[in-house]
This record gives sequence, structure tokens and C-alpha cells, in this order.
Amino acid sequence: MDITIHASFLPHDDPDASLAFYRDTLGFEVRNDVGYGGMRWITVGPAGQPGTSIVLYPPGADPGVTDDERRTIVEMMAKGTYASVVLATADLDGTFKRVREGSAEVVQEPTDQPYGVRDCAFRDPAGNMVRIQESR
Repeated sequence: MDITIHASFLPHDDPDASLAFYRDTLGFEVRNDVGYGGMRWITVGPAGQPGTSIVLYPPGADPGVTDDERRTIVEMMAKGTYASVVLATADLDGTFKRVREGSAEVVQEPTDQPYGVRDCAFRDPAGNMVRIQESR
């Protein structure tokens, strides 16, 4: 079987702030930016990896989500417990410095974890946990 990850979804509550973080701070390419009904879906991805993307989406857009569920999603996003992503880089210290200078909320500075990786953590503008680990 030949299966790859094509796209993962992360919610946003401010498309411009999320776009600035993923494009300007992390250096991702913008692959698509679609508006519909006052909402935006923005597809970004790392340069040189056209088959791997993150779709930044309005979490309440699904018509199957109830008003109570939308409120819960908003509450969880505000706490930073709704969504996360793990990225990797060969230059963790340089990436950490760049992201910190980009005004992201630092959750954890670069740390050697007991399970064998060195990583750091931030929250993106929507509160999503972004962990970045050092690739070897």
C-alpha cells in the first residue's frame, strides 16, 4: 500500500493572523485561499513539499455542527486544547528564534525530551499547539 498524508486541517478564528503566522513566520507557501459566505479556507505547505498541506479552516463552517458544539469549539480553541500539529526542522534553534520573534506564544523552549526528541512548542494565532521537533 502506498499512502501519504496529503492535508491536515487546523482551525482558525482570524484568517489574516493565521496566514501571517504560517506564511511569514514559518515560511510556508500559500497554495490556495478560498472565500465563501464570509469565511476563508487557506491551504499552506512547506516549500519543496507540494504533496503535503495544512488547510486553515473556519471550524464552525460544517453544517452538521450544532450551536452548542460551535461554542465548545470556540472555548477549546481559546484554551489551546482543540487542535495541534507536529512539524520538524533540521535547525530547531534557528526556527525557534524566528517563531519567537514572530510574536507567537511560546509554550516550551527547545528541550531534550526523555522519549528521545528535541523539540519546542508554540501556540498559533488560533491557539493551536504547534510542536516543532529537530529532525536528525
